[in-house]
Amino acid sequence: MNVHVIETGAFAANCYLIWADPGKTFVVDPGADAEAIVAALAKRGLTPCGYFLTHGHLDHISAIAALAKRHPAPVFLSEDDAGWAFTPLNDIPPYVAVLKPPKGLDTDLHEGRVIEAGPLKARVVQTPGHTPGCVCFAFDAEKTLVSGDTLFQGSIGRTDLPGGSSKRIRESLAKLMGLDDGYGVLPGHGPATRIGDERRANPFIAGARAEHFI
Repeated sequence: MNVHVIETGAFAANCYLIWADPGKTFVVDPGADAEAIVAALAKRGLTPCGYFLTHGHLDHISAIAALAKRHPAPVFLSEDDAGWAFTPLNDIPPYVAVLKPPKGLDTDLHEGRVIEAGPLKARVVQTPGHTPGCVCFAFDAEKTLVSGDTLFQGSIGRTDLPGGSSKRIRESLAKLMGLDDGYGVLPGHGPATRIGDERRANPFIAGARAEHFI
């Protein structure tokens, strides 16, 4: 499993290129800077086979229309976020607005669905809280979790934006804490981490009793 990260846009969101077979590459959260993402793909000889959107916020989806037009492939975004992500409800002036949904939108991200790209298998983990339709993608064979804005190094996703829920993100974090300590975590912002490190040191998680997460 190969991973290349590109920091994009004014909000420094992480876009990930994930592949084993170069002809079947997952592009995760293309938040901005479409040309930089296209250049990174070309430099490595990669062809997208699917776009993973962990949630609908503008800083994670702004480049998707341009990329999907350049390299057509299914775009995976949960139904609960797709309903508002491509509308004026998602505008953040003066940031570039997303006006139209991309072609090939697949909103069926039910819990446990497995999406394959060559030898890679990504399992959908529903993690609402930061937004109603947040999801993570678990590559279980590689013990790697793409966590979007649910879990960061030393922090968690904010819940004070429209549709956020502190109760639901606690439930989602409890689900993620069910993973083995060795799982690497690729978050939506900031550096990579591991489940075990967050279990021990993340102030929003470490030392919390089980009932705090339900």
